[in-house]
Amino acid sequence: MTEPYVVARGLGKAFDTRPVLENLSFAVEPGDIVGVLGENGAGKTTLLELILGYTPPSSGTVSVFGHESRRLPGAEKRRLGFVPQVDELVGHLTGAAHIALIRAFYTAWDDELVARLVRKWGIDETARVATMSVGQRQKLSIVLALGHRPDLLLLDEPVASLDPLARRHFLEEIVEIATDEDRAVVFSSHIVSDVERLANRIWIVRDGAFLWAGDADVLRTSVVRLHLRGCTVPVDRLALPDMLRFEPYANGCTAVLRDWQDEMETEIARESGGTLELERLTLEDIFLELHR
Repeated sequence: MTEPYVVARGLGKAFDTRPVLENLSFAVEPGDIVGVLGENGAGKTTLLELILGYTPPSSGTVSVFGHESRRLPGAEKRRLGFVPQVDELVGHLTGAAHIALIRAFYTAWDDELVARLVRKWGIDETARVATMSVGQRQKLSIVLALGHRPDLLLLDEPVASLDPLARRHFLEEIVEIATDEDRAVVFSSHIVSDVERLANRIWIVRDGAFLWAGDADVLRTSVVRLHLRGCTVPVDRLALPDMLRFEPYANGCTAVLRDWQDEMETEIARESGGTLELERLTLEDIFLELHR
C-alpha cells in the first residue's frame, strides 16, 4: 500500500499570540487533487507554507514523503513543486535564462513539456522578467514548477493573474497531471468553480479550522436545501437535523441542512404532512451557506 505524501496531526500555527490555524489533521494521497477554499485571511497560505516547511508549526506535526516537512532531505525536496501567490522570479533574467537556471537543479527536467507550455501560453522567452506583465510572470512561474514533473505540486492562488484563456490552459494541464495516480496536487483558489471542476478532495478553512476536509462528492451530497410547503405541523416543531439556515413562512419553510442522508427525505415529508422539494447545491452555493 502506498504511503500518503503528506500527513498532518493536530497541526497548528500562531503568530505571536494570534492563532491562525488550530488542530488540523489530514492526509494527501498519491492521485489526490485537493482544493483549498477559504475567505481572505482564513489561513490557506499559511497551511501551504507549513506543508512546504517554510514555517515551523506551533503545535502538532506535518510530514512530507515520510519526513518532517522542516527537515526534508534534498532528494525529497526535488519531488516538490510550488507556485506562490506572489512570484519570486529574478527580474533581470530573461524567460529563457530563468528556465535554464531552474533546469540546472533537476536531473529529471522535461524539456518537451516546458517547450510545449511556453508555446501554448505565449511566453516570450526573450523578454526580461521585470518587463513581463503579471499574467506572463504567473505563467512562467507555473512552467518552472511543472518542468521537473513533481510528485507533489502545491499552488497558492495559481490563476489569480491569468486571463480566461490562460486559466483554461492551466486547468487542462492540472487535469493531465491528475491522470497520473503517482502525483498529487494541493491548490488554493478563490475561484470555486475551478475547485469544483478539478478537486476530488476539498478543504474548507474558516477561522483557522476545517469546516470540511474530505471527499468532494460526499460534500456535494451532504449539504442540501429543502423547500417544505403545505405543512400540517408547525415548522418550528419539525426535527430538521444540522441546520445551517432556516427561513419559515406560512405553512412551510426553506432550510439548508448539512450531513444530509437521503433516507431523511421520506421521514421529514411524513412528519410535516406537506410536500418536500430537495435542491442539490453547487460547491459555490455550499461554500456561501457555510460562511453565512
